[in-house]
Amino acid sequence: MDILQALLMGFSTALTPANLLWAFVGCVLGTAVGVLPGIGPAVAVAMLLPITAKVEITASMIFFAGIYYGAMYGGSTTSILLNTPGETATMVTAMEGNRMAKSGRAGAALATAAIGSFVAGTIATVIVTLFAPVVAEFAVKLGPPEYFMLMVLAFTTVSSVLGQSTLRGMTALFVGLAVGCIGLDQISGQARYTLNTPELMDGIEIVLVAVGLFAVAEVLHAAMFEGRAPQMRNAMSRVYMTRRDWRRSVPAWLRGTAIGAPFGCIPAGGTEIPTFLSYATERKLAKGDDLAEFGKSGAIEGVAGPEAANNASVTTALIPLLTLGIPTSSTTAVMLGAFQNYGIQPGPQLFTTSAALVWALIASLYIGNVMLLVLNLPMVKLWVQLLRIPKPQLYAGILIFATVGAYGMRQSVFDLYLLWGIGLVGVLMRRFDLPTAPVVVGMILGPLAEAQMRNAISIGEGSAMVFVQRPMSLALVIVILAVLLLPRVFKFFASRRQVHERSVR
Repeated sequence: MDILQALLMGFSTALTPANLLWAFVGCVLGTAVGVLPGIGPAVAVAMLLPITAKVEITASMIFFAGIYYGAMYGGSTTSILLNTPGETATMVTAMEGNRMAKSGRAGAALATAAIGSFVAGTIATVIVTLFAPVVAEFAVKLGPPEYFMLMVLAFTTVSSVLGQSTLRGMTALFVGLAVGCIGLDQISGQARYTLNTPELMDGIEIVLVAVGLFAVAEVLHAAMFEGRAPQMRNAMSRVYMTRRDWRRSVPAWLRGTAIGAPFGCIPAGGTEIPTFLSYATERKLAKGDDLAEFGKSGAIEGVAGPEAANNASVTTALIPLLTLGIPTSSTTAVMLGAFQNYGIQPGPQLFTTSAALVWALIASLYIGNVMLLVLNLPMVKLWVQLLRIPKPQLYAGILIFATVGAYGMRQSVFDLYLLWGIGLVGVLMRRFDLPTAPVVVGMILGPLAEAQMRNAISIGEGSAMVFVQRPMSLALVIVILAVLLLPRVFKFFASRRQVHERSVR
């Protein structure tokens, strides 16, 4: 099917009144989630997973996508006005944006963040439209050995990127893999790790794990360990950009988009690296008076570039999610769980088996970008008022919502015990800096990787050499070894160089 024709078909689905309403509600909720410090899009999507279980899948995915990129728009507001990034992706925005707010230019900072997000989001959506079908066509040609090695690559990259250290990321991943083994074996039908508990025969619901690790753990951690110090908000100025602001922002938006888009496409993405790279690039290119503003009164390029890089990488992260079934962030990991909740496995076949869903989702990205620009620029003062909501009431509401949603799935009290148990495990993981996203990734992709490994071993007639006998599989093995070993090699040589420099002195 021609891409343009498929996209038009997607627009015809996404522009129905019901789907437009879901997109609008998702964008509004996403922006609100981004504005409220401490609540990221992963928490919001996880909390709402059980509630939308009865909603038609296309509407549900459009809704989650609205929350996903809406939160990235709203996150800049808190960073600029409060110097409190709600997500790691907006840390760089806070560096220059908050300084601009303190010098009376909060309006210009918010304007360049919103318009930059729109520009980058739109360009990145065009990239998704053009390249996602190409990646899917290529991935269809892969066999079980290649699929298994691709999933191993996903395990290693996600564990390395989403954790403070590879060891902690891998530990969290193996926890997820172990949880994914609970239930009936796919081939033999034998019960595994169920402790003779009938409720565990079907395995642990991914929705329970996502809600427990993200929503419940976030609230419990905030209640137990976070302080209640009042936050000072900088004064709002008119959301307006001068001609000089435009002249400095436009190139920064384009450079930020060019830096951010590739990081979303590869299965080792994340928004932290491209935003820091964009900030470093803008600082290096700045000259004269523009350079003098960095770190002092606040440089507008230091807001425009990272915000564009952030939104570009967030949007293009949908390419590996939809075409390979590989999440590259906490939120896409939870969205992968949402697909599985409907019995749909993202991957190369998705563009064939669920073409209407995929293209409606892509079309909704274009619609959502326009909605968010309209919601963010004229109504920014309204969003700022959300910062007045007291945290105790806010977190109590999230807990009630998560608990009712989890109970509503199967009306099982056992699920509630499990939810709160998982929530407590999530608190412990936060205290010891163990990332939670690899747990979800391991739990979702673990059973799929096991099935592909068994199929590959069958093809190789019991020999594991099948993984290095096929060119694509061998190439993936080399990439995996590079991901695991190269950072340690570089670190070793860097430490040797430092020792040598000290001895010379």
